[in-house]
Amino acid sequence: MNNSGRKANVDRFLELVKKSKRGHFKIYLGMAAGVGKTYRMLMDARYMLSQGIDLVIGIIEYHGRADTEKMASGIPSIPRKKVFYKGQEFEEMDVDAVLRRHPEVLLIDELAHSNLPGGKFEKRFQDVEEILKAGISVISTLNIQHIESLNALIKDITGITVSERMPDNILKLADEVVNVDLTVDELLARLREGKIYDQSKISQAMTNFFQKDNLLQLRELVLREVANLVERKIDNEIEPSQQKGSEKLLACISTNDSTARSVIHKSARLASKMNTEWFVLYVQTENEAADKINLAVQRHLINNMKLATQLGAKVIKQKDNDIAGAILKCALDRGLNRIIIGRSKKTVLKNIFSSDILKKLVKKTLNHNIDIQIVA
Repeated sequence: MNNSGRKANVDRFLELVKKSKRGHFKIYLGMAAGVGKTYRMLMDARYMLSQGIDLVIGIIEYHGRADTEKMASGIPSIPRKKVFYKGQEFEEMDVDAVLRRHPEVLLIDELAHSNLPGGKFEKRFQDVEEILKAGISVISTLNIQHIESLNALIKDITGITVSERMPDNILKLADEVVNVDLTVDELLARLREGKIYDQSKISQAMTNFFQKDNLLQLRELVLREVANLVERKIDNEIEPSQQKGSEKLLACISTNDSTARSVIHKSARLASKMNTEWFVLYVQTENEAADKINLAVQRHLINNMKLATQLGAKVIKQKDNDIAGAILKCALDRGLNRIIIGRSKKTVLKNIFSSDILKKLVKKTLNHNIDIQIVA
């Protein structure tokens, strides 16, 4: 993006800041570390300061990158608070100091970062939510692999399970998401030159996360995510009377942990793309009563329901031995016209994924305008 286009983009965000009492939220999104998200954020911040905006740094993670530190030089910042953890001293963003200072715009790097134990919130995105509610606008950065609903897909692409993840509904809070793009060859050149990681870590990075095929797929995910967000924003700006009727989703899960997580993640992605309401249903039979399944299974079920809630679903738990009947009733009662179920490799299990229940569900929905979608 050229300078005039970049400044026009920043000016649009400034207009949002000036018009609203609620803090506005902007995210610089990239395919991986090193594409220049933080640098771009700081460069735009310098322009905003030149326009008289009261902007300060809440926290920036420099990772030893001299260019980033140079770009941040001269931008006012909130002093970090010192935190002691396992006998060592660390520094974290001081949220209380931010709220007292109450700038117009605050820079907060690495949105999915986990805070050290003992703070007010477990995650940095929770700090951001509180700051936005206080009427302070926030500009932040995020890599695509930290979006919760993409977790399984990221693992398929890279072979790596990303531990620091952020619920999709935080991304939906953003008034603007900017794709900080770089070609894969340019990113790999930056890596080899030592501009992303220390020389001792380059070889390991290139044989793991920073493989060319991985990065090409991650770059495509970013482009697709930003396109979906723009499309959803346009849909939200259309008057309700002009909107066409949209599908509403019902994702059905069982106590099978891996299948349930897959159904939840894929349903969340689909609901986000369609910009529609979605529900997650668990039908508990007599055989799955709390005193008949082990604690590990119960824990997985609770965690999956929590995950669904974090991703924006409304979770329903219902007791019924007729699983297919309960699913249809739930869909009809709420006007849901697409049912999503998972296909388990363990077909011997007597649960929603067994062929008998699927056959019953298909038969029961024949006389209704309901589609059934099976996901792996």
